[in-house]
Amino acid sequence: MKLNKWISAAAFAVTTLIAPVSMAADEPLKVGFVYVGPVGDHGWSYEHDQGRIEMEQHFGGKVSTTFVENVPEGADAERVITQLAKSGHDVIFTTSFGFMNPTIKAAKRFPKVTFEHATGYKRSKNVSTYVLRTYEGRYVSGVAAGMTTKTNVIGYIASFPIPEVIRDINSVYLGAKSVNPDVQIKIVWVNTWYDPGKEADAANALMDQGVDIILQHTDSPAPLIAAEKRGVMGIGQASDMSQFAPTAHMFSVRDVWAPHYIRTVEEVLANSWKPEDYWGGFAENILQIVSVNPALPDDVKTAISETEAKIKSGEFHPFTGPMKDNSGKEVIPAGKTLNDQELAGVMWYVEGIDATIP
Repeated sequence: MKLNKWISAAAFAVTTLIAPVSMAADEPLKVGFVYVGPVGDHGWSYEHDQGRIEMEQHFGGKVSTTFVENVPEGADAERVITQLAKSGHDVIFTTSFGFMNPTIKAAKRFPKVTFEHATGYKRSKNVSTYVLRTYEGRYVSGVAAGMTTKTNVIGYIASFPIPEVIRDINSVYLGAKSVNPDVQIKIVWVNTWYDPGKEADAANALMDQGVDIILQHTDSPAPLIAAEKRGVMGIGQASDMSQFAPTAHMFSVRDVWAPHYIRTVEEVLANSWKPEDYWGGFAENILQIVSVNPALPDDVKTAISETEAKIKSGEFHPFTGPMKDNSGKEVIPAGKTLNDQELAGVMWYVEGIDATIP
């Protein structure tokens, strides 16, 4: 994260989010959002902000929103979250895994504020967690990649070694392996959510190793743009990235946050909100396959839609045993499907992935 970006976010937080206010009956509910990247990343933070905008429009004058972008994970996040709470925000959404502990700390200090934290696992009386079943989209991505690759080598640009990312790498590989027994996956860790330069470098490094399908767990369209330049295919992350690589783009897996934000605010307004661990995916239309490239072979397009439908209906779950990790240890017994709590703790690579977790 560039320092000047953080200075701008911090200045916004300090100068615009000032002294606490008491909410009168006719005042709108104040809802704050904290983003790890810029709203213009065309990925994760962009889609959260689209959800914020749609939610605010849904409620009209009953709700007003604030957002702070480019907030680093850690102590800086705690200061921003605290300032939002001090300035009279009734609901605060913190939208990155590394905001988990700062959110919990702030929630203890402000028990009357409702907090919702994305992708984490710590909850309290005034803190919920919410997450997308991104592994569903990754499995579909793996199926498409496994069918399309000519080199039998697909590549994954990984952000940080946390369960969400490890789980999704596994899901991509499982999907690819289900249609292509010879497929391999190569992984490059960039230790950032958003850095177009690093992301492009990682994509090029993978392509230099023979990768001809690029997947990513980072937020800019830079990997797809790099793929377009070199005649390689790729899949968009978090938002519809088709405009950035019209030839290379196979499809995007889009995050649609507005339904969750609307539901949460409705519950707060009705005094019915309770802490929960919410997971949404294809079944809830919070995760969507969008902009499938019409130039893809018909069998690939059919496999994409059929796999999505099977996961959406509950007919198929990617993490159903028997399954071993890449050391040969059984991690899911035959007939067992991982529940949400178990999925949140996946810190192993599935059998066949020739790599170690950093």
